[in-house]
Amino acid sequence: MSLITKALLMTSAVSSALVAGMVAALLAKADGATVWAAIRAGGVGFGATLTLLMLTITTCAIL
Repeated sequence: MSLITKALLMTSAVSSALVAGMVAALLAKADGATVWAAIRAGGVGFGATLTLLMLTITTCAIL
């Protein structure tokens, strides 16, 4: 697999995790959480999503 394909795959995984983290933070804030709790929820959502995506990519032996 070419380097460009790997870079695009990593970029799409990080941007998907970023969107998931933002949605988690917005949902936490809409539920009445404080700003710091919403930031923490967004960070946890980002980290969990990125971890699962990287695990899936690595397991499929794409990278």
